[in-house]
Amino acid sequence: MAKRVQVVLSQDVYKLGRDGDLVEVAPGYARNFLLPQGLAQPVTRGVLKQVEFRRAREAARLVAEKEAAVARKTALETIGRFVIKKQAGEGESIFGTVTNGDVAEAIQVATTQEVDRREITLPEIHKLGFYKVQVKLHADVTAEVEIQVAAL
Repeated sequence: MAKRVQVVLSQDVYKLGRDGDLVEVAPGYARNFLLPQGLAQPVTRGVLKQVEFRRAREAARLVAEKEAAVARKTALETIGRFVIKKQAGEGESIFGTVTNGDVAEAIQVATTQEVDRREITLPEIHKLGFYKVQVKLHADVTAEVEIQVAAL
């Protein structure tokens, strides 16, 4: 049985681990490939402290992002309703449809917050009226707002 050595990855390595991971590899793999290529560092107390510091900083950043998303959700839901004006024909039907871009633009005009149009989920809208729209602000935070499609 060959002895395994521990190294800390400096970069993502395919099928081995991500940057900052502590992994066990064969000594030859570490000595001949990972270390010379700069993909890993030998394990020392200083390197482990750096890894822990990086992980703590990343965790704090993720918490801050989620808190900001919750604040944006509260702001969007406080406003509640956004108005989109479209040209309408007979019987309350509109020409064309309301798109994600239209909703994102209406939100940006009302709140000065930019929302990615790809993160907006809305039903097919072909008539005037009120509709519920979901806006994904973060992996764990989704705001539900109401849009009103009105005639020009």
